Amino acid sequence: MAVTLALAGDTMLGRGVAERILDGPDVRRFFSADVRALVAGADLFLLNLECCVSDRGHPWQAPGKPFFFRAPPQAADLLAALGVGCVTLANNHALDHGYDALADTCRHLARVGIRYVGAGPGEAAARCPALVTAGGLRFGIVGLSDHPADFAATPDRPGIAYARMSWSPLPRWVHEVLDGLRPLADLVVVTPHWGPNMVAEPRPQVRAAASALVEAGADLVAGHSAHVFHGVRPPVLYDLGDFIDDYAVDPYLRNDLGLLWLVTVDERGPVRLSAFPLTLDYAFTRFADGADRLRIRDRFTAACAAMGTPVHDDGDSLTVDL
Repeated sequence: MAVTLALAGDTMLGRGVAERILDGPDVRRFFSADVRALVAGADLFLLNLECCVSDRGHPWQAPGKPFFFRAPPQAADLLAALGVGCVTLANNHALDHGYDALADTCRHLARVGIRYVGAGPGEAAARCPALVTAGGLRFGIVGLSDHPADFAATPDRPGIAYARMSWSPLPRWVHEVLDGLRPLADLVVVTPHWGPNMVAEPRPQVRAAASALVEAGADLVAGHSAHVFHGVRPPVLYDLGDFIDDYAVDPYLRNDLGLLWLVTVDERGPVRLSAFPLTLDYAFTRFADGADRLRIRDRFTAACAAMGTPVHDDGDSLTVDL
């Protein structure tokens, strides 16, 4: 029995994207027909929601924090229309507009039937994994972030599942969560928000944390934060890249070029990865073609080769044997 897990990286629905959502959250205005069809064929779609979903709150008071991302409540309906089944909120934008906005985010996601991990009204809720059944398999999903520390949930304060995993051994709570999840799930997926923005490859601390997560029981690690996709060393997808945003484009790193990831899973675990090249226009995502697709193919192939992972271009997707 083959089951398909779709994965997308940083999904920012604030600022310019939010303005377009307020004009009408019709999913066709944000994602091309072929992107929509691809995710519709997956058994479960998981992404990193890099904004709060609320019409309340005030910008988080932190020295030097430059960006504050907030999407309107209709953004939850947009995600549901796209077919998103679960999101991680463990990132550096979940509390951009404070505790009330985080509470609203959780409420709006629940309203449309989207599960979430990685943040909540207290430490226990933020660290709690989701157990999602899709295609006959039970997926255990864990979300966590290594930044920022001031967003960390505590026993009596809302926030994110914070783990300083990039600079030290995994915190005990991560081991405890994975140990408890392993008997309940057919596949354990950890989706960490880790490392700095705008780097072309994972830093050594991220690689070490990835190995530690696999040793601790993760069947698949799907990371994000850099805003550009990185290579794959099975079963680790170091960075999923961006999925939709209104960001300025770096002329070298080309953060407007991305990948939509499909992981095929059977009773043995993850067996194949198919990565579909994307072009991110302003608040609109479509399949890449022409020079954009070639650039994505060459960069992904080189990044994977540096990790000892071969990539095959089958014409539609870039495939990796997991």
